[in-house]
Parts: sequence; C-alpha cells; structure tokens
Amino acid sequence: MKLGAKELRASRPTRTDLAKIKRRDIYIICDNILDTYNIGSIFRLADAVGVKKIYLCANTETPPNSRISKSSVGTDKWVPWQYIASAKTAISNLKFLISNVRVIAVEQSPKAVDYRKVNYKQSFSSNKEPVAFVVGHETSGVSKEALKLCDQIVEIPMYGVNRSLNVMVSLAIVLYKAVEF
Repeated sequence: MKLGAKELRASRPTRTDLAKIKRRDIYIICDNILDTYNIGSIFRLADAVGVKKIYLCANTETPPNSRISKSSVGTDKWVPWQYIASAKTAISNLKFLISNVRVIAVEQSPKAVDYRKVNYKQSFSSNKEPVAFVVGHETSGVSKEALKLCDQIVEIPMYGVNRSLNVMVSLAIVLYKAVEF
C-alpha cells in the first residue's frame, strides 16, 4: 500500500483509537540523544511496537518541538513519555517501580553480545517483558553511569568500513528482534 504525504501526516487518532492500542511492558530510555529527528523517529518506532513509555534524559530535547513532531508524524502526542534528568536515574526508578524489569543497552562495548544471540524471552519473569532498552548519544553512546546499571549490553555486528548505525535504526533492529514471536 502506498501512502502519500497527506496520509502519513494525517495521524489524528480518536480517544477510542488510542484506547485500543495494546501497550507492551517495553520501555525506551534515551540517554542524551541530541538529534531531534532521531527523537521523533523513536516516538514513531515506539508507537509501531506499542511501547509503554519513553524516557527522555539529560540533554535530549522534549516535545513540543516542531522537528520532533514532524519526524514522529504526530506520535509524540500520544506515545507516553517523561523527562528525567539522567538515564541513570531513569533506570534506577524503573528498577524500583518494576522489580523484574530487564534493562538492555544497545551499545558497542567489549561486554556486548550480538543482539541475535540474546534470548529476549528469558527475563526475570516467565515472559519476555518487562524490558527497557537504553540508547545513547549519537557520538559518545550510552553514559558509563547508565551502562553500569544495565543487565545486559547488545550490539549489532558491522561488516563494512562504517563502525556504527544510526541510533534509531539500531533500536528498531533490536526492538523488532525482541518482540518476535
């Protein structure tokens, strides 16, 4: 199905439409992401996957913002989000509120494992959720303080000359792997 610009930008769900969304126990923690188009795209991804909440941390721009709204195609208006001063605090708060949440950083690290080798169904509970994914700054990545609180670090193998992918693209790859049935 081909969607034109009008269909893509005409996201105006009713309260009934929004009530039908099955929010999963999946959380996204954005640690100091500076590009507003990345942030907007993460909102769009969160809507597509049914994420329960996005945490925007540190210097991450927050809605309302015209560039976030444009790249999110309006999803920033109905995907739940909260600003928290640091990713470390967001992770600590989540672990306090949800005792069995599994926190996974998407980051290049000597401690990282290939995202394809992770059993996302294995969690502290019997199913694959609740889980939180932490993504970081476009250049410096997830902060060291936040990484220390993560239960696991996953990375996407790179086969070419380029050493990394866009933060939203990386998150999308890992999120869709995690929600596979």
